[in-house]
Amino acid sequence: MMKRSTRTVRAAAWALGLTLSASALAHHSFAVFFADDKAVVSVSGKVTGFDFKNPHGLIRLEVRDATGAVVQWKAETNSPSILERRGWSRDSLKLGDEITIEGWGARDGSRYMRLRKATRADGSTIGVVFAPQEEK
Repeated sequence: MMKRSTRTVRAAAWALGLTLSASALAHHSFAVFFADDKAVVSVSGKVTGFDFKNPHGLIRLEVRDATGAVVQWKAETNSPSILERRGWSRDSLKLGDEITIEGWGARDGSRYMRLRKATRADGSTIGVVFAPQEEK
């Protein structure tokens, strides 16, 4: 029969392993998901969400496609600490703001991009423009 301390150590090691593997999956390589070898994608619409959290922020946008249908786009950003160094804050975007986002599209063709630049309806850029080579 296994001693209680041995079971406790094994359980703790198993939990630590799960935690570390989840963290590794959450932070991924730019090149795996986004195509920086293709044209930059640009869409305009209404902000429906802005998650200012680790490991990456996320902007959700409601966009009208070529047929006039409303579709959802998502743009992954850097982490909050990097965003702050680039002039962003958790209040940079509000629900309902009309913005244009541009970035590197998802390799799988989904409505998902890695943010390069965000621009307000008045033409002002939010923060500093991102560059993909910083995270490859």
